[in-house]
Amino acid sequence: MDERIAKYQDKMEKTLANLDSEFGTIRAGRANPHVLDRITVDYYGAPTPLQQVANISVPEARMIQIQPWEASMVKVIEKAINMSDLGINPTNDGKVIRLVFPELTEERRKELVKDVKKKGEAAKVAVRNIRRDANDMLKKLGKGDVSEDEISELEDKVQKMTDKYIKKVDEAVEVKSKEILTV
Repeated sequence: MDERIAKYQDKMEKTLANLDSEFGTIRAGRANPHVLDRITVDYYGAPTPLQQVANISVPEARMIQIQPWEASMVKVIEKAINMSDLGINPTNDGKVIRLVFPELTEERRKELVKDVKKKGEAAKVAVRNIRRDANDMLKKLGKGDVSEDEISELEDKVQKMTDKYIKKVDEAVEVKSKEILTV
C-alpha cells in the first residue's frame, strides 16, 4: 500500500469500526450488553461509563443483569437507564438491576432495519467523502513532480479501496438486518 493513500485506508477502516460499534447498540431481540455502552452514571460527581461501576452479565437470552460494586449506585444506575433511550424499565431488588427485553414486534423490527440501513448509508457517504479527499490530494500531487500515470494508478487504487469498504458496509448492514429480522 502506497503511504500517500494509506491514511485514507485507515480512515475508511475507522468508519467501518464506528458503524460496527453503532450496530452493537441496536438491540435485536436478544439481550446485548453493548446497548449499555453509551450510558454514563454520576459517580462521585464525575460522569462514568456504566461498565466501570458494575458487573454486567447476560444470564438469559432476553435479560441483562447489572450488579453495582457499591450498593449506593443501584438508584443512580436505575435513574441513568430510565433517562436513556433504551425504552426498557429496569427492576431492582436492592442489590441487582435487571433489564428484561421484550420480544420485538414485526413493526419494531422493520423500524430497526430501516435505522440500520440509514446508518449504513451514512457510512457509505463517509467512505465516499474519504475517497474525494484522497482524489483531491492526488490532484495536488499531479501539479507537482509526480507523473500522470502514477496519479492514475493511485486513483485506481483509491477506487478499489472505496469499492472494498462500500462492500464491507453493505455486508455489515445485511448481517445486522438478518439478525434483527430473525425471530
